[in-house]
Amino acid sequence: MSAVSVAGLEGQLSEAKRNVFLLTLAQAILGSAGPLSFSVGALAGYQLLGADKSLATAPLTGFNIGVALGAVAVALAARFLGRKAGFILGALLCSTGGALAAVALFRTDFWLFALGLMLIGLAGGFTQKIRFAAADASPSFYKPKAISWILAGGIVSAIVGPQLAIFGKDVLAPVTFAGTFIALVPLGLLAAGILCFLKLPELKQTVSSAPARPLFEIIATRRFITGMICGIGSYALMTFMMTGAPLAMVIGCGFPSELATLGIQWHVLAMFGPSFFTGVLITRFGAEKVVAAGLIILMACAIVAHMGVELWNFWLALILLGAGWNFGFIGATSIVSSSYRPHEADKVQGFHDIILFGTVALSSFSSGQVFTAWGWSVMNLVIWPVAGFCLILVLTLIFSRTQKVV
Repeated sequence: MSAVSVAGLEGQLSEAKRNVFLLTLAQAILGSAGPLSFSVGALAGYQLLGADKSLATAPLTGFNIGVALGAVAVALAARFLGRKAGFILGALLCSTGGALAAVALFRTDFWLFALGLMLIGLAGGFTQKIRFAAADASPSFYKPKAISWILAGGIVSAIVGPQLAIFGKDVLAPVTFAGTFIALVPLGLLAAGILCFLKLPELKQTVSSAPARPLFEIIATRRFITGMICGIGSYALMTFMMTGAPLAMVIGCGFPSELATLGIQWHVLAMFGPSFFTGVLITRFGAEKVVAAGLIILMACAIVAHMGVELWNFWLALILLGAGWNFGFIGATSIVSSSYRPHEADKVQGFHDIILFGTVALSSFSSGQVFTAWGWSVMNLVIWPVAGFCLILVLTLIFSRTQKVV
């Protein structure tokens, strides 16, 4: 290798490390908005409602709808503004949503609060793409390390978000939780400032010799259907239980909101912590077996939740819920990604994400309805038919030995 090429490679690696460092900081900051919102969003919604509390989780439904819209908006922003400007826009949306949510709490305006949460979710859709930007900005040999750094940023978010929820709860007393959401304003501005220093490389287009198949042909395959249903089942169950858990702990059992928030913190850590080795497990044992393990862990969550309503029941159930989601969703995503060719990705992923986030939004909305009508014990029962059906599908796929697309 010539001295010129070595110097060029070192320069490329140095630039990649710089970009990944900045993106990791942004991920750690902006990623905290999700755990923060889910820690107190339903509780704040509950206090804004009158006698009928069944819509308490509607603001978190708005958050999930925002994430779905953000997945589309970030692509449009990258196309017309560039990826760097798109990420900065997402950070500013986080600040705007936090400010709007705080204003809504001061005004006791439930639907304005839901709109604020939707904007925070919209920013979250932009944040979801940070890991892809880190990988795209890195040479092939550095991509795994780049993704690991972004995942490390997610771990920081899992701690920062709930802690902000705890410390900001009474900062602007007597308006409970307003301080929590106003904290997102400086965080979004800080992340936007960090992202200004990015120097992202241009993406290179690749051309495939094989013609793209029709969308219906791809989504009708057993691999795609199984992967999509298992992924949606894992994600919807996680959202359903996570959204209702703070209500069950605080409203149903009388625990302080700080303890409920710490439970969400452990849950989010369990969601992202295993990601450092989930890929290794998929490589060694196969995505299907990892999905099966995730679904069994989700069933274990239901068992622990059924055993009682002590604090340890809630916390352990939330930890198992997070770990089960990690194995179930990441493994299912791997199954889905093996059902199409690279040049077919955009249309298949778009179809998949519309169904996914639509179902997730519905699950967060129904969480409040089910809790208000029947309570926490009935919420736990929902896990069994959904996880059981998904487990049957993935076991069928394992034994059928359906091959991935090459």
